[in-house]
Amino acid sequence: MINGGVSWWWRDIGGTPAPRAPLPGDLALDVCIVGAGYTGLWTAYYLKRAQPDLRVGVIEQSFAGFGASGRNGGWLTNSVTGGREQYVARHGRDAAIAQQRALNDTVREVIEVARSEGIDADIVRGGELEIARTPAQLARLRKTAAEDLAWPHTDVQELDAAATRSRIDVVGAVGGIWHPHCARIHPAKLAAGLAETVETAGVRIFEQTTARSIEPGRVETDRGTVRADAVIRATEGFTANLRDEHRTWLPMNSSMIVTEPLPAGVWDAIGWSRRETLGDFAHVYMYAQRTADDRIAFGGRGVPYRYGSRVDTNGRTQERTIRSLTGLLHDFFPATRGVPLAHAWAGVLGVPRDWSATVGFDLQTGIGWAGGYVGTGVTATNLAGRTLADLVLRRDTDLTRLPWVDHRAKRWEIEPLRWTAVNAIYAAYRGADRLESLGAGRTSGLAKLADLIAGR
Repeated sequence: MINGGVSWWWRDIGGTPAPRAPLPGDLALDVCIVGAGYTGLWTAYYLKRAQPDLRVGVIEQSFAGFGASGRNGGWLTNSVTGGREQYVARHGRDAAIAQQRALNDTVREVIEVARSEGIDADIVRGGELEIARTPAQLARLRKTAAEDLAWPHTDVQELDAAATRSRIDVVGAVGGIWHPHCARIHPAKLAAGLAETVETAGVRIFEQTTARSIEPGRVETDRGTVRADAVIRATEGFTANLRDEHRTWLPMNSSMIVTEPLPAGVWDAIGWSRRETLGDFAHVYMYAQRTADDRIAFGGRGVPYRYGSRVDTNGRTQERTIRSLTGLLHDFFPATRGVPLAHAWAGVLGVPRDWSATVGFDLQTGIGWAGGYVGTGVTATNLAGRTLADLVLRRDTDLTRLPWVDHRAKRWEIEPLRWTAVNAIYAAYRGADRLESLGAGRTSGLAKLADLIAGR
């Protein structure tokens, strides 16, 4: 089994790509985007599509898709990061409905752009299935289902144990929720295809170039200074590496394992014929997909945070995390016990202090930003890219009036408070999951305490 090397997704398509040329020195652009992940690439795509003569450049410290965009679980889903109630509180019910509708539409948008641009990202729109395996999880599932059914455009279906296991036979599943607004994707194929598409459109991608700071009208890098009318910060989990952004978003670690291809007999036992994405209602939740070549890619939290907001680079994950994820995989699917693992890896995602994603553009400074997706960014990045394009071009549209636009969260605490709090939160969540596995029918008080500390 390989551990690290960015991710199996990149290995699956021939390994990490040969890097593009770095910034050649000082440069002038109309729009400079920092970060060549999904957010930065989608923003570049929609800017050039709207105004082809714009001089758009993207600064990337490694290669396009190096971060979470090339390491994630491959869920193109309609999740409202942070929960819709936050939008109701600040902007009203209609705004929350608009955000949900926009995310539903974005799932279709990504699928359509991939089709029209010839990007083969193994996309299958099988929906999203989330399951419960304990009485406490089932109580949370039923509460979530009832809340979702009170809103338009959620389109959820609550499933009993038999209906859940007829879709995917997870041992111990006692109920599920399914909705249609989700597709399985191959993350690296989407990232690589999108990078090639924007280059063809005339966007310049400068790799092997580290941005040190973002200021009004300029980006300082280790290769020179870029001056631009608009500067977009699209750095997500790597935001802490920028000057004065150390406490803006916390870099949270998430890890994945992927099996070797499973034999046909194992799939006969498991089912999963519709290629749904799979998640659960544990506090330290898992996420999984059946890949195009019949592996299981299975993820979850490992060591959630490194002291001082240190950011992993090569994707290597801890042995105890691999053991934990492997044990959970085997618990879910005992038939996988004889199937070797092929790869394990980790990556970072950006977490604002209020766990709520944001996109915005300051007309005074010319600085824009998007991120803080807290693990649900595959869809949100496209919505962010379209929104940023409208904001940069001074367009007043339905997207620029969505409630996540210009949302600001307070900064994270200084160390050691940040490290202590995050590790205490996840220790409490793990403890709550252990207690709930004993059969309690309600959410553990440990999880409620963790939610309070987290500000969720």
